[in-house]
Amino acid sequence: MKKLLYLFLLTVIYIPHAGAQFSIRVVKDSVFIPWEIIYGPDGKIWMDQKNGYVCTVDPVTGATDTLYHQANTVIQGEGGMTGMALDPDFPNIPYVYIAYEYKPDPNHYYERVSRYSYDGSTLTGETVLIDSITGAMYHNGCRILIVGDKLFITTGDATVGSNAQDLQSKNGKILRINLDGSIPGDNPIAGSPVWCWGQRNAQGLTYANNILYSSMHGDNTDDEINFIMEGRNYGWPTVEGYCDQPSEMAFCTDSNVVEPKYAWTPTIAPCGIEYYNLPMFPAWQNSLLLCTLKDTTLHQLQLNASHDSIMSDTRILLHYGRLRDICFSPDGKVYLSTSNSNASGSGPFVDRIIELYDSATHVKPLSSVKELSLYPNPAKEYVHIKVTNTNTGYYELLNPLGQVLLKGQLKQGTGNISISTISRGLYYIRLIADDRQICTGKILKD
Repeated sequence: MKKLLYLFLLTVIYIPHAGAQFSIRVVKDSVFIPWEIIYGPDGKIWMDQKNGYVCTVDPVTGATDTLYHQANTVIQGEGGMTGMALDPDFPNIPYVYIAYEYKPDPNHYYERVSRYSYDGSTLTGETVLIDSITGAMYHNGCRILIVGDKLFITTGDATVGSNAQDLQSKNGKILRINLDGSIPGDNPIAGSPVWCWGQRNAQGLTYANNILYSSMHGDNTDDEINFIMEGRNYGWPTVEGYCDQPSEMAFCTDSNVVEPKYAWTPTIAPCGIEYYNLPMFPAWQNSLLLCTLKDTTLHQLQLNASHDSIMSDTRILLHYGRLRDICFSPDGKVYLSTSNSNASGSGPFVDRIIELYDSATHVKPLSSVKELSLYPNPAKEYVHIKVTNTNTGYYELLNPLGQVLLKGQLKQGTGNISISTISRGLYYIRLIADDRQICTGKILKD
Protein backbone atom coordinates (compact mmCIF):
# COMPACT_ATOMS: atom_id res chain seq x y z
CA MET A 1 0.00 0.00 0.00
CA LYS A 2 1.35 3.40 -0.96
CA LYS A 3 0.33 6.20 1.36
CA LEU A 4 0.04 9.70 -0.02
CA LEU A 5 -0.83 12.71 2.12
CA TYR A 6 -1.92 15.86 0.37
CA LEU A 7 -2.65 19.23 1.92
CA PHE A 8 -6.31 19.78 1.19
CA LEU A 9 -7.64 23.20 0.30
CA LEU A 10 -9.03 25.11 3.24
CA THR A 11 -11.01 27.55 1.14
CA VAL A 12 -14.71 27.31 1.98
CA ILE A 13 -17.33 28.88 -0.25
CA TYR A 14 -20.81 29.63 1.07
CA ILE A 15 -23.59 29.51 -1.51
CA PRO A 16 -27.14 30.62 -0.76
CA HIS A 17 -29.51 28.68 -3.01
CA ALA A 18 -33.21 28.49 -3.47
CA GLY A 19 -34.39 25.72 -1.18
CA ALA A 20 -31.03 24.94 0.42
CA GLN A 21 -28.01 26.88 1.60
CA PHE A 22 -24.66 25.18 1.70
CA SER A 23 -20.93 25.65 1.91
CA ILE A 24 -18.40 24.00 -0.42
CA ARG A 25 -15.00 22.62 0.51
CA VAL A 26 -12.44 20.96 -1.74
CA VAL A 27 -11.55 17.65 -0.08
CA LYS A 28 -9.10 16.41 -2.70
CA ASP A 29 -7.56 17.85 -5.84
CA SER A 30 -5.11 16.84 -8.60
CA VAL A 31 -6.79 13.50 -9.36
CA PHE A 32 -7.72 11.96 -12.71
CA ILE A 33 -11.43 11.57 -13.48
CA PRO A 34 -12.74 9.74 -10.38
CA TRP A 35 -15.43 7.77 -12.20
CA GLU A 36 -16.96 6.25 -9.10
CA ILE A 37 -16.97 7.60 -5.55
CA ILE A 38 -18.49 5.63 -2.66
CA TYR A 39 -18.75 6.66 0.99
CA GLY A 40 -17.53 3.44 2.57
CA PRO A 41 -18.46 1.92 5.94
CA ASP A 42 -14.88 2.69 7.04
CA GLY A 43 -15.67 6.41 6.86
CA LYS A 44 -13.46 6.85 3.77
CA ILE A 45 -14.42 7.88 0.26
CA TRP A 46 -13.53 5.06 -2.11
CA MET A 47 -12.73 6.23 -5.61
CA ASP A 48 -11.51 4.64 -8.79
CA GLN A 49 -9.82 6.74 -11.45
CA LYS A 50 -10.09 6.29 -15.20
CA ASN A 51 -6.43 5.19 -15.45
CA GLY A 52 -6.97 2.11 -13.28
CA TYR A 53 -6.12 3.34 -9.77
CA VAL A 54 -8.30 2.54 -6.75
CA CYS A 55 -7.84 4.79 -3.70
CA THR A 56 -9.47 5.80 -0.46
CA VAL A 57 -9.68 9.43 0.62
CA ASP A 58 -10.15 10.71 4.15
CA PRO A 59 -13.08 13.14 3.79
CA VAL A 60 -11.77 15.32 6.62
CA THR A 61 -8.08 15.66 5.77
CA GLY A 62 -7.86 14.60 2.14
CA ALA A 63 -5.18 12.01 3.02
CA THR A 64 -5.12 9.36 0.31
CA ASP A 65 -4.21 5.67 0.29
CA THR A 66 -3.55 4.09 -3.09
CA LEU A 67 -4.86 0.54 -2.73
CA TYR A 68 -4.47 -0.94 -6.17
CA HIS A 69 -3.57 -0.33 -9.80
CA GLN A 70 -5.14 -2.50 -12.51
CA ALA A 71 -2.26 -2.35 -15.00
CA ASN A 72 -4.36 -3.93 -17.77
CA THR A 73 -6.66 -0.90 -17.90
CA VAL A 74 -6.50 0.76 -21.32
CA ILE A 75 -7.82 4.27 -21.88
CA GLN A 76 -9.41 4.60 -25.29
CA GLY A 77 -11.59 7.69 -25.67
CA GLU A 78 -14.21 7.45 -22.95
CA GLY A 79 -13.04 3.98 -21.96
CA GLY A 80 -10.89 3.01 -18.99
CA MET A 81 -11.74 2.07 -15.41
CA THR A 82 -15.37 2.94 -14.73
CA GLY A 83 -17.88 1.47 -12.26
CA MET A 84 -17.08 0.20 -8.76
CA ALA A 85 -19.14 -1.27 -5.89
CA LEU A 86 -18.46 -2.57 -2.39
CA ASP A 87 -20.09 -5.74 -1.13
CA PRO A 88 -23.26 -4.92 0.87
CA ASP A 89 -21.68 -6.61 3.93
CA PHE A 90 -18.31 -4.92 3.46
CA PRO A 91 -15.87 -5.24 5.24
CA ASN A 92 -17.18 -8.49 6.79
CA ILE A 93 -17.30 -9.76 3.22
CA PRO A 94 -14.29 -7.89 1.85
CA TYR A 95 -15.20 -7.88 -1.85
CA VAL A 96 -14.79 -4.94 -4.21
CA TYR A 97 -16.33 -5.08 -7.70
CA ILE A 98 -14.73 -3.06 -10.53
CA ALA A 99 -15.39 -2.53 -14.24
CA TYR A 100 -12.54 -1.67 -16.61
CA GLU A 101 -11.61 -1.89 -20.27
CA TYR A 102 -8.60 -3.62 -21.72
CA LYS A 103 -7.10 -4.78 -25.04
CA PRO A 104 -6.35 -8.52 -25.27
CA ASP A 105 -4.82 -7.86 -28.71
CA PRO A 106 -4.44 -4.88 -31.05
CA ASN A 107 -7.76 -5.55 -32.79
CA HIS A 108 -10.12 -5.90 -29.82
CA TYR A 109 -11.20 -3.63 -26.97
CA TYR A 110 -13.33 -5.18 -24.22
CA GLU A 111 -14.95 -4.31 -20.94
CA ARG A 112 -15.09 -6.72 -18.01
CA VAL A 113 -16.33 -6.69 -14.43
CA SER A 114 -14.11 -8.35 -11.82
CA ARG A 115 -14.26 -9.03 -8.10
CA TYR A 116 -11.31 -8.43 -5.76
CA SER A 117 -10.63 -9.12 -2.10
CA TYR A 118 -9.60 -6.27 0.20
CA ASP A 119 -7.10 -7.30 2.90
CA GLY A 120 -7.06 -3.96 4.70
CA SER A 121 -4.30 -2.46 2.60
CA THR A 122 -4.66 -3.61 -1.02
CA LEU A 123 -6.89 -5.47 -3.47
CA THR A 124 -5.92 -9.01 -4.42
CA GLY A 125 -7.21 -12.08 -6.22
CA GLU A 126 -9.03 -10.86 -9.32
CA THR A 127 -12.00 -13.03 -10.26
CA VAL A 128 -13.53 -12.12 -13.63
CA LEU A 129 -17.33 -12.19 -13.36
CA ILE A 130 -18.37 -11.10 -16.86
CA ASP A 131 -16.18 -10.38 -19.87
CA SER A 132 -16.06 -9.62 -23.59
CA ILE A 133 -18.44 -6.66 -23.45
CA THR A 134 -17.48 -4.73 -26.58
CA GLY A 135 -15.75 -1.42 -25.88
CA ALA A 136 -15.31 1.58 -28.14
CA MET A 137 -14.08 5.17 -28.17
CA TYR A 138 -17.54 6.21 -26.97
CA HIS A 139 -20.67 4.78 -25.34
CA ASN A 140 -19.14 2.28 -22.91
CA GLY A 141 -21.40 2.92 -19.92
CA CYS A 142 -20.61 1.85 -17.21
CA ARG A 143 -22.08 1.93 -13.73
CA ILE A 144 -22.31 -1.11 -11.52
CA LEU A 145 -24.62 -1.46 -8.54
CA ILE A 146 -25.38 -4.23 -6.07
CA VAL A 147 -29.02 -4.66 -5.08
CA GLY A 148 -29.48 -7.46 -2.56
CA ASP A 149 -27.41 -10.35 -3.90
CA LYS A 150 -27.44 -9.26 -7.56
CA LEU A 151 -25.02 -7.10 -9.55
CA PHE A 152 -26.47 -4.69 -12.12
CA ILE A 153 -24.23 -3.37 -14.92
CA THR A 154 -25.02 -0.62 -17.43
CA THR A 155 -23.41 -1.03 -20.86
CA GLY A 156 -23.30 1.39 -23.77
CA ASP A 157 -24.06 0.52 -27.37
CA ALA A 158 -20.34 0.93 -28.26
CA THR A 159 -21.43 3.43 -30.99
CA VAL A 160 -23.41 0.73 -32.85
CA GLY A 161 -27.06 1.57 -32.22
CA SER A 162 -28.36 -1.81 -33.38
CA ASN A 163 -26.50 -3.48 -30.48
CA ALA A 164 -29.10 -2.07 -28.12
CA GLN A 165 -31.92 -4.11 -29.75
CA ASP A 166 -29.83 -7.26 -30.33
CA LEU A 167 -30.61 -9.59 -27.43
CA GLN A 168 -27.52 -11.67 -28.22
CA SER A 169 -25.29 -8.64 -27.56
CA LYS A 170 -24.30 -7.47 -24.07
CA ASN A 171 -24.12 -3.87 -25.32
CA GLY A 172 -26.81 -1.24 -24.94
CA LYS A 173 -28.28 -3.08 -21.97
CA ILE A 174 -28.59 -3.23 -18.24
CA LEU A 175 -27.21 -6.62 -17.22
CA ARG A 176 -27.97 -8.57 -14.04
CA ILE A 177 -25.75 -11.34 -12.66
CA ASN A 178 -25.18 -13.11 -9.36
CA LEU A 179 -22.27 -11.93 -7.23
CA ASP A 180 -20.25 -14.96 -8.33
CA GLY A 181 -20.77 -14.13 -12.02
CA SER A 182 -23.41 -16.79 -12.72
CA ILE A 183 -26.71 -15.98 -14.45
CA PRO A 184 -29.74 -15.71 -12.14
CA GLY A 185 -32.43 -18.25 -12.87
CA ASP A 186 -35.14 -15.57 -12.73
CA ASN A 187 -33.64 -13.26 -15.40
CA PRO A 188 -36.17 -12.44 -18.13
CA ILE A 189 -34.23 -14.35 -20.82
CA ALA A 190 -33.08 -17.81 -19.74
CA GLY A 191 -29.31 -18.13 -19.63
CA SER A 192 -28.76 -14.46 -20.48
CA PRO A 193 -27.45 -11.65 -18.27
CA VAL A 194 -29.77 -9.16 -20.04
CA TRP A 195 -32.23 -7.46 -17.66
CA CYS A 196 -33.48 -4.78 -20.06
CA TRP A 197 -32.41 -3.39 -23.44
CA GLY A 198 -32.70 -0.41 -25.80
CA GLN A 199 -30.16 1.61 -23.82
CA ARG A 200 -27.78 4.03 -25.57
CA ASN A 201 -25.27 4.92 -22.87
CA ALA A 202 -26.41 4.85 -19.23
CA GLN A 203 -23.84 6.35 -16.84
CA GLY A 204 -25.92 6.64 -13.68
CA LEU A 205 -27.63 3.95 -11.60
CA THR A 206 -29.08 3.88 -8.10
CA TYR A 207 -31.67 1.90 -6.13
CA ALA A 208 -34.11 3.28 -3.58
CA ASN A 209 -37.81 2.99 -2.74
CA ASN A 210 -37.82 -0.44 -4.44
CA ILE A 211 -37.10 1.33 -7.73
CA LEU A 212 -33.99 1.13 -9.93
CA TYR A 213 -33.30 4.65 -11.28
CA SER A 214 -30.98 5.29 -14.22
CA SER A 215 -29.63 8.27 -16.16
CA MET A 216 -28.87 7.87 -19.87
CA HIS A 217 -27.14 9.96 -22.51
CA GLY A 218 -29.22 10.72 -25.57
CA ASP A 219 -27.85 11.60 -28.98
CA ASN A 220 -28.66 15.09 -30.25
CA THR A 221 -31.85 15.20 -28.19
CA ASP A 222 -33.44 13.56 -25.17
CA ASP A 223 -31.12 12.74 -22.33
CA GLU A 224 -33.23 10.57 -20.04
CA ILE A 225 -34.06 9.50 -16.51
CA ASN A 226 -35.47 5.98 -16.62
CA PHE A 227 -37.10 3.80 -14.00
CA ILE A 228 -35.73 0.37 -14.86
CA MET A 229 -38.15 -2.53 -15.30
CA GLU A 230 -37.38 -6.18 -15.86
CA GLY A 231 -37.50 -7.45 -19.43
CA ARG A 232 -38.49 -4.14 -21.00
CA ASN A 233 -37.30 -2.24 -24.04
CA TYR A 234 -36.18 1.40 -23.66
CA GLY A 235 -36.34 2.12 -27.37
CA TRP A 236 -32.89 3.12 -28.60
CA PRO A 237 -32.03 3.59 -31.47
CA THR A 238 -35.57 3.77 -32.91
CA VAL A 239 -36.95 5.88 -30.07
CA GLU A 240 -35.30 8.95 -28.57
CA GLY A 241 -36.99 10.17 -25.42
CA TYR A 242 -40.78 9.95 -25.39
CA CYS A 243 -42.86 8.03 -27.92
CA ASP A 244 -44.02 11.27 -29.54
CA GLN A 245 -42.93 11.02 -33.17
CA PRO A 246 -44.93 9.20 -35.87
CA SER A 247 -41.94 7.01 -36.69
CA GLU A 248 -41.67 5.99 -33.02
CA MET A 249 -45.26 5.30 -32.02
CA ALA A 250 -45.77 1.99 -33.79
CA PHE A 251 -42.44 0.66 -32.55
CA CYS A 252 -43.27 1.69 -28.99
CA THR A 253 -46.53 -0.25 -29.12
CA ASP A 254 -45.11 -3.31 -30.84
CA SER A 255 -41.94 -3.52 -28.74
CA ASN A 256 -43.34 -2.77 -25.27
CA VAL A 257 -41.17 0.36 -24.95
CA VAL A 258 -40.87 2.15 -21.59
CA GLU A 259 -40.84 5.93 -21.91
CA PRO A 260 -38.47 7.99 -19.76
CA LYS A 261 -39.76 9.63 -16.61
CA TYR A 262 -37.91 12.81 -17.55
CA ALA A 263 -35.98 14.00 -20.60
CA TRP A 264 -33.85 17.00 -21.60
CA THR A 265 -33.48 18.67 -24.97
CA PRO A 266 -30.96 20.31 -25.40
CA THR A 267 -28.93 17.54 -23.85
CA ILE A 268 -27.11 17.93 -20.53
CA ALA A 269 -24.98 14.71 -20.44
CA PRO A 270 -26.35 13.15 -17.21
CA CYS A 271 -23.99 11.01 -15.17
CA GLY A 272 -23.86 9.81 -11.54
CA ILE A 273 -27.19 9.75 -9.70
CA GLU A 274 -28.19 9.04 -6.08
CA TYR A 275 -31.34 9.23 -3.99
CA TYR A 276 -31.13 11.80 -1.18
CA ASN A 277 -33.29 11.57 1.93
CA LEU A 278 -30.89 12.65 4.68
CA PRO A 279 -31.36 15.37 7.31
CA MET A 280 -28.63 17.88 6.47
CA PHE A 281 -30.54 19.37 3.53
CA PRO A 282 -34.29 19.03 4.17
CA ALA A 283 -35.10 20.83 0.92
CA TRP A 284 -33.41 18.03 -1.03
CA GLN A 285 -35.11 15.16 0.74
CA ASN A 286 -36.99 12.66 -1.43
CA SER A 287 -34.98 13.77 -4.46
CA LEU A 288 -32.64 12.28 -7.02
CA LEU A 289 -29.43 14.30 -7.16
CA LEU A 290 -27.92 14.07 -10.63
CA CYS A 291 -24.44 15.01 -11.85
CA THR A 292 -24.08 16.44 -15.34
CA LEU A 293 -21.08 16.75 -17.61
CA LYS A 294 -22.14 19.05 -20.43
CA ASP A 295 -24.44 21.11 -18.21
CA THR A 296 -21.78 21.33 -15.43
CA THR A 297 -24.46 21.53 -12.75
CA LEU A 298 -26.03 19.41 -10.04
CA HIS A 299 -29.73 18.76 -10.66
CA GLN A 300 -32.23 18.17 -7.87
CA LEU A 301 -35.06 16.03 -9.23
CA GLN A 302 -37.89 16.19 -6.69
CA LEU A 303 -39.93 12.98 -6.50
CA ASN A 304 -43.58 12.66 -5.63
CA ALA A 305 -44.74 10.96 -2.44
CA SER A 306 -44.82 7.52 -4.08
CA HIS A 307 -41.33 8.07 -5.56
CA ASP A 308 -42.44 7.10 -9.06
CA SER A 309 -42.67 10.49 -10.76
CA ILE A 310 -40.37 13.52 -11.05
CA MET A 311 -42.19 16.69 -10.00
CA SER A 312 -39.51 19.33 -10.64
CA ASP A 313 -35.93 19.85 -11.81
CA THR A 314 -33.82 22.44 -9.98
CA ARG A 315 -30.34 23.31 -11.30
CA ILE A 316 -27.62 23.93 -8.70
CA LEU A 317 -24.67 25.75 -10.25
CA LEU A 318 -21.38 25.01 -8.45
CA HIS A 319 -18.70 26.45 -10.81
CA TYR A 320 -16.52 23.32 -10.71
CA GLY A 321 -16.97 22.24 -14.32
CA ARG A 322 -18.04 18.76 -15.39
CA LEU A 323 -19.49 16.62 -12.59
CA ARG A 324 -18.95 12.85 -12.85
CA ASP A 325 -20.26 11.13 -9.70
CA ILE A 326 -21.90 11.67 -6.33
CA CYS A 327 -22.12 10.03 -2.89
CA PHE A 328 -23.32 10.97 0.60
CA SER A 329 -22.06 10.58 4.14
CA PRO A 330 -24.55 9.14 6.65
CA ASP A 331 -25.06 12.59 8.18
CA GLY A 332 -26.04 14.05 4.81
CA LYS A 333 -22.94 15.74 3.39
CA VAL A 334 -22.82 15.54 -0.40
CA TYR A 335 -19.59 14.61 -2.20
CA LEU A 336 -19.04 15.16 -5.92
CA SER A 337 -16.22 14.20 -8.27
CA THR A 338 -15.34 16.29 -11.30
CA SER A 339 -14.34 15.21 -14.81
CA ASN A 340 -12.23 18.03 -16.23
CA SER A 341 -8.89 16.32 -16.98
CA ASN A 342 -7.99 15.41 -20.55
CA ALA A 343 -9.79 12.10 -21.12
CA SER A 344 -6.70 10.51 -22.68
CA GLY A 345 -4.69 10.95 -19.48
CA SER A 346 -2.28 13.40 -21.08
CA GLY A 347 -1.70 16.73 -19.42
CA PRO A 348 -2.17 17.66 -15.77
CA PHE A 349 -4.69 15.91 -13.52
CA VAL A 350 -7.06 18.68 -12.49
CA ASP A 351 -10.03 16.84 -11.03
CA ARG A 352 -11.37 17.24 -7.52
CA ILE A 353 -13.61 15.75 -4.91
CA ILE A 354 -15.72 18.48 -3.34
CA GLU A 355 -17.99 18.49 -0.31
CA LEU A 356 -21.30 20.29 0.08
CA TYR A 357 -22.36 20.77 3.69
CA ASP A 358 -24.50 22.96 5.91
CA SER A 359 -22.30 24.53 8.55
CA ALA A 360 -25.40 25.49 10.56
CA THR A 361 -26.02 21.86 11.49
CA HIS A 362 -22.90 21.89 13.69
CA VAL A 363 -22.06 18.30 12.84
CA LYS A 364 -19.14 17.03 14.90
CA PRO A 365 -17.15 13.86 14.29
CA LEU A 366 -17.01 11.44 17.20
CA SER A 367 -13.30 12.11 17.74
CA SER A 368 -14.06 15.69 18.76
CA VAL A 369 -17.11 14.98 20.93
CA LYS A 370 -15.92 14.34 24.48
CA GLU A 371 -19.43 14.10 25.92
CA LEU A 372 -20.64 11.12 23.85
CA SER A 373 -20.11 7.50 24.88
CA LEU A 374 -21.32 4.29 23.23
CA TYR A 375 -20.83 1.00 25.03
CA PRO A 376 -20.29 -1.85 24.68
CA ASN A 377 -18.64 -1.30 21.31
CA PRO A 378 -18.34 -3.74 19.49
CA ALA A 379 -21.70 -5.01 20.69
CA LYS A 380 -23.96 -8.01 20.18
CA GLU A 381 -27.35 -7.32 21.79
CA TYR A 382 -27.58 -3.67 22.75
CA VAL A 383 -25.69 -0.39 22.84
CA HIS A 384 -26.03 2.14 25.64
CA ILE A 385 -25.85 5.84 24.67
CA LYS A 386 -24.83 8.56 27.06
CA VAL A 387 -24.35 12.18 26.06
CA THR A 388 -23.78 15.05 28.46
CA ASN A 389 -24.97 18.64 28.08
CA THR A 390 -28.31 17.66 26.61
CA ASN A 391 -31.39 16.18 28.27
CA THR A 392 -33.79 15.96 25.35
CA GLY A 393 -33.70 14.74 21.79
CA TYR A 394 -33.52 11.41 20.05
CA TYR A 395 -31.11 9.01 18.40
CA GLU A 396 -31.10 7.31 15.01
CA LEU A 397 -29.21 4.20 13.92
CA LEU A 398 -28.17 4.29 10.25
CA ASN A 399 -26.55 1.81 7.91
CA PRO A 400 -23.61 2.91 5.69
CA LEU A 401 -26.06 3.95 2.95
CA GLY A 402 -27.61 6.51 5.30
CA GLN A 403 -30.87 4.59 5.76
CA VAL A 404 -32.43 4.98 9.23
CA LEU A 405 -32.99 1.52 10.74
CA LEU A 406 -33.92 2.39 14.32
CA LYS A 407 -35.01 5.50 16.20
CA GLY A 408 -35.64 6.27 19.85
CA GLN A 409 -35.86 8.99 22.50
CA LEU A 410 -33.11 10.16 24.81
CA LYS A 411 -34.08 10.62 28.47
CA GLN A 412 -31.72 12.63 30.62
CA GLY A 413 -29.19 12.22 27.83
CA THR A 414 -29.25 8.41 27.82
CA GLY A 415 -30.82 5.65 25.78
CA ASN A 416 -30.51 1.96 24.93
CA ILE A 417 -30.57 0.54 21.40
CA SER A 418 -31.43 -3.11 20.88
CA ILE A 419 -29.35 -4.33 17.93
CA SER A 420 -30.04 -8.05 18.21
CA THR A 421 -32.04 -8.13 14.97
CA ILE A 422 -29.58 -6.33 12.68
CA SER A 423 -26.76 -7.92 10.72
CA ARG A 424 -23.08 -7.81 11.64
CA GLY A 425 -21.22 -4.76 10.40
CA LEU A 426 -20.55 -1.07 10.91
CA TYR A 427 -23.38 1.35 11.74
CA TYR A 428 -23.70 5.03 12.57
CA ILE A 429 -25.41 6.72 15.50
CA ARG A 430 -26.83 10.19 15.01
CA LEU A 431 -27.95 12.29 17.99
CA ILE A 432 -30.42 15.11 17.36
CA ALA A 433 -31.55 17.82 19.76
CA ASP A 434 -33.43 21.06 19.14
CA ASP A 435 -34.01 19.87 15.54
CA ARG A 436 -30.27 19.90 14.86
CA GLN A 437 -27.78 17.08 14.67
CA ILE A 438 -25.40 17.51 17.55
CA CYS A 439 -22.97 14.63 17.01
CA THR A 440 -22.39 11.29 15.36
CA GLY A 441 -20.66 8.08 16.32
CA LYS A 442 -19.95 4.61 15.01
CA ILE A 443 -20.76 1.19 16.43
CA LEU A 444 -19.71 -2.25 15.28
CA LYS A 445 -22.29 -5.05 15.52
CA ASP A 446 -20.34 -8.19 16.33
